Amino acid sequence: MPLYLETPFFTIYLSFWQWLFALPSGEFVRVVIGVGGWTVLALIFFSMGLQLWTLYRQNLANKKWQWALLAVDIPPLLIQSPKAVEQIFAHFSGALLMPNIGEKFWNGKKQKWFSLEIISIEGYIQFLIRTEAEFRDLMEAAIYAQYPEAEITEVEDYVEAVPARYPNSEYEMMGLEFKLADKDAYPIRTYQNFEYSLSKDVVFSDPMAAILENFSRLGRGEQLWFQIILEPTDSRWKEKGIELVKKIVSGDDKFGGGEGILSKFAGLPRALAKMIIDVWDWNFEPSEKEAEPSKKVSDLTPGLKSTVEAVEDKISKIGFKCKIRTLYVARKESYNPDKCLGGIVGSLNQFNLLNRNGLVPSAKTSAPYAFKTSRTNFKKNVFMTAYKKRKIKTGANPYVMNIEEMATIWHFPLPFVKTPLVQKTATKRGEPPIGLPVESTEASLRPLSGVDQKRESQPLDNLPFA
Repeated sequence: MPLYLETPFFTIYLSFWQWLFALPSGEFVRVVIGVGGWTVLALIFFSMGLQLWTLYRQNLANKKWQWALLAVDIPPLLIQSPKAVEQIFAHFSGALLMPNIGEKFWNGKKQKWFSLEIISIEGYIQFLIRTEAEFRDLMEAAIYAQYPEAEITEVEDYVEAVPARYPNSEYEMMGLEFKLADKDAYPIRTYQNFEYSLSKDVVFSDPMAAILENFSRLGRGEQLWFQIILEPTDSRWKEKGIELVKKIVSGDDKFGGGEGILSKFAGLPRALAKMIIDVWDWNFEPSEKEAEPSKKVSDLTPGLKSTVEAVEDKISKIGFKCKIRTLYVARKESYNPDKCLGGIVGSLNQFNLLNRNGLVPSAKTSAPYAFKTSRTNFKKNVFMTAYKKRKIKTGANPYVMNIEEMATIWHFPLPFVKTPLVQKTATKRGEPPIGLPVESTEASLRPLSGVDQKRESQPLDNLPFA
């Protein structure tokens, strides 16, 4: 007689389960794998198929994207602190996309990103922003809100002027990628920490001066590119910061990522020996630990208190997923990467803080040991492609920085930064006087004879281009 279990909604037949649990151990494992294994494989293949379908739909949608590279020039005597650029980045967060199921898996919508760039072509320096056409108005509005007299001009993409594949008969290149030295929630040194006082007045030591000095040292045939890719993200990254604060207060967090893999494996023999002794003594009771008193922020050392405050200050602001790269490319007769790449690494070290965070190189386009030449060329091609296409997922995982940290690394230099070849606006723009008389006559309103009114206007010949 079959066994079954009646519920208010359905009936569960227990005959199969009675037979299954009555099997010997070996036969039971084979049946479970035979029945459940196909379910696991089906779930794996479904997940892989869903990812491939999503990539396919996203690639179709990405073909319709139109990118614009915009050169930003500000007046040479305009005094604005990096706080203004911080507000610009806060404005960029309006590009955050939260697609629903249909938009993601059918329309192929995904988050668009920005690229903040500084380039030096034979010593001439230009600040650039690359954006998708959908967010060009947002980007320009953010800049004009803080710099009303700025000039924003669409320029040709400078990366197309150099080859994409290496080795090359004319050009040579070297690239570096940077990452955060520790957890994302730890902040780097920001522009507020570059203020000091020699007298009654507070003096701001612009960190951009050290960065731009490397760009001004290039000569004929040399180019230096610097790129920060920003992708808007939601606030879930702040949860890790809250957990980090709790660990610091409780004493569970160890700066530097905690114990390494070797340290964990080194503790295995001790744990194994303890388990054997417990089995030998027939002791299966959990070990009693001394109750530790609950800790408070007031119990922390002054250094840890400031670290907790810094972490809380970072997660209080808007964050972006980031990726930082720098690339030096030159003709072979002028190739000398030691002239500037070491200086770039050194200038980014000024943002490092003990027990906080910093920017350190994570990858470079060189390889040691076996197959050195082929591996180096492979890395160069991958790096150049990632830079040209502004890919944030190529290489190491992106990390989160808030708007204050990004404004510290990328902002328009203050007037006292003596970098002579930084492109700035040549003239000051202004509005016409309010009371300016305007004369309207019938002749002025009548179209000129012989002129085709449907003809499209032609661009000026003197538009700037890179």
